[in-house]
Amino acid sequence: MEARSVDAIPRGEEWQYEPKWDGFRCLLAREAADVTMLSKAGEDLARYFPEVIAAARELKAQRFTLDGELVVPEGKSFSFDALLQRIHPAVSRVKKLSTETPALFLAFDLLATAKDGDLVAQPLHERRPALEAFAKANFTEHPTFRLSPATTRFATAQSWLAHSGGGSDGVIAKRIDLPYQGGNRDGMQKIKRHRSADCVIGGFRYATNKGADGRKLVGSLLLGLYDEDGLLHHVGFTSAIKANDKPALTDRLEPLIAPSSFTGNTPGGPSRWSTERSAEWCPLKPKLVIEICYDHFSGERFRHGTSILRWRPDKSPRQCTFEQLRQKVADPMKLLA
Repeated sequence: MEARSVDAIPRGEEWQYEPKWDGFRCLLAREAADVTMLSKAGEDLARYFPEVIAAARELKAQRFTLDGELVVPEGKSFSFDALLQRIHPAVSRVKKLSTETPALFLAFDLLATAKDGDLVAQPLHERRPALEAFAKANFTEHPTFRLSPATTRFATAQSWLAHSGGGSDGVIAKRIDLPYQGGNRDGMQKIKRHRSADCVIGGFRYATNKGADGRKLVGSLLLGLYDEDGLLHHVGFTSAIKANDKPALTDRLEPLIAPSSFTGNTPGGPSRWSTERSAEWCPLKPKLVIEICYDHFSGERFRHGTSILRWRPDKSPRQCTFEQLRQKVADPMKLLA
């Protein structure tokens, strides 16, 4: 179940509101001693969070599936940087971090239990009470698992949005009358204090000025989104890269240089703004995903330059589609009637 980005909190009796946590989305399922943890991209997260696996095995319930968010507490907030550090290839490092920066699982939906069976087809107004009962019976003695709050009060949602930060970056609104909307964005909306999108890095341009050692360094990243036919289109760029980050970023990108990348619209196409430099870019294998902040999207591209919010190793490049940017609009003729 994914969210559609919108500019304002929807209002009405059909909506339930929740904080939007700044973590890794995770489906966690237990079947006796077997526990699985999957990211939004379908990647296995279990090996990176052994402390969550262990806590899940200690819950009273022997069979369940939860939808929630993995976060890492740091002081009075959640640290996304500390969470990113948990994705490490070395087993020894993972074990060390699991005790130094243990994660929490914030549950906001219940999809199955041994008692109730499969709950996916049930509307949210039935799943939420089931989740609250499940949390009361299972989470009290196991603080690794927490119940994410929810409300139907619009004023509360407004307050959450106004005070977002420190681990919460907005509000999630969900339709209480719909079943779990896996694979589409029709039942859930996200509202942030900024507008953001997850994009594939489809290429980069070198900066005009070289580094202190005369080396060419990355100057801007070329962003891509997939359409319904699976074509990767160039949709804009981000150039707000800190000077100190450029050498390491260049090292990360250059091994991914490929003969081609964008299979739809490509950078440097004919336009009145085209320059000789705009046609000079390096294609990359579509492996890396970043979340960017933008102010306006039209004509299938970001109108202005964007800024980098964070890397998204938990997301598959194929999940970076135009769909996340498209909002339902009213019929203009009906508005004039």
